[in-house]
Amino acid sequence: MNLRVIGANLVVDIKSFYREKTAVFFRIAFPVILILVFGTIFMDKDDLSFDLCVQDLDQTKSSAQLVQTLTGSDRFKITTIAPDLNAAQYAKDHKLNLILGIPAGFEKSLMQKMIIADPDASFALTVVYDPSASAVTTKMQVLDAMLAVANQKLSGKPPFLHLVKTSILAKKYRFIEFFIPGIIAMAVMTSCLFGAVNVNAELRQKGVLRKLATTPITHTDWILSNILYQFLLAALATVVILLVSYAVFHVRLQINAWLPVFVVLDVFAFVGFGMILTRVAREAESAAAAANAFMFPMMFLSGTFFPVEMMPGFLQKFARILPLYYVNEGLRASMVSADNTAALGYAAVIGVFAAVVFVLGIMTTTLNEDRT
Repeated sequence: MNLRVIGANLVVDIKSFYREKTAVFFRIAFPVILILVFGTIFMDKDDLSFDLCVQDLDQTKSSAQLVQTLTGSDRFKITTIAPDLNAAQYAKDHKLNLILGIPAGFEKSLMQKMIIADPDASFALTVVYDPSASAVTTKMQVLDAMLAVANQKLSGKPPFLHLVKTSILAKKYRFIEFFIPGIIAMAVMTSCLFGAVNVNAELRQKGVLRKLATTPITHTDWILSNILYQFLLAALATVVILLVSYAVFHVRLQINAWLPVFVVLDVFAFVGFGMILTRVAREAESAAAAANAFMFPMMFLSGTFFPVEMMPGFLQKFARILPLYYVNEGLRASMVSADNTAALGYAAVIGVFAAVVFVLGIMTTTLNEDRT
């Protein structure tokens, strides 16, 4: 092992990196853009409110009180529309996905229920909605919950059942704080996988690796310099992601020794995997296609962008065989829930995978290959 040769090759890799603007964008800027976009969208997820149009056809004190109750909630921003309008046509003309209607006779029915105390008495509110709108289901669920509370208040009786919430986490975390560990894992994975695939495949296709075999650089020096290069990029991407997250969204994460451990395991796992793909797909274009075929399922099915529990059962089982799933969950266990036992379990799984694929990658990578 020649440290001077390793250092010289590392310098060449770094210079090639910052000269290639596309590589800089996808390895550093793209993860930051994802954080800014998703963080902005879900920054106020706990205080999410919806627009709701209400058409009061009863025009009584009781119907006005119901509208006032809905207005007083922080879940809806209420807009009233004139009672003489056609609700369905109004919704089409103004591109609305939900209009709540209070039909005439609301107060009369309410008074009859309160005076007669008929337990079976009911009154139907109307809803005009657009079933193609993605948010309408959530809005109707929130509206149902609010009407249930209003029904309970009208009965004059306190609820028999209620929830007492106890969190297993010491602090309350926001969506962005669960999202960031997944983005770190994804950024390191894409950088290492494409770095190993693109560099090795392109250099092999151009015959550069065969020429390097005639120079003082050895197989070990080549592997070590590439690993150090990927470590530097992974560390740079992680630091940039965390700095932007703390500066823009004021996140609160546990930064401890597990973070570099999982970043290192992430690097070894996907550099080794990339070297194996390079051996299988020898042309640069086919190697990149093969990397995409493995990368995109891991990005979207391993819990990077949304919880695995949201997926169907068979996809959840598939997600748990993907290596990126264990990096995601390990980082969240250490950075969010501060669960060292869980982090150790995830680290053991991804560590075994990284060791196996990295050894196989070294065994399949040589410098004295022909182009064919």
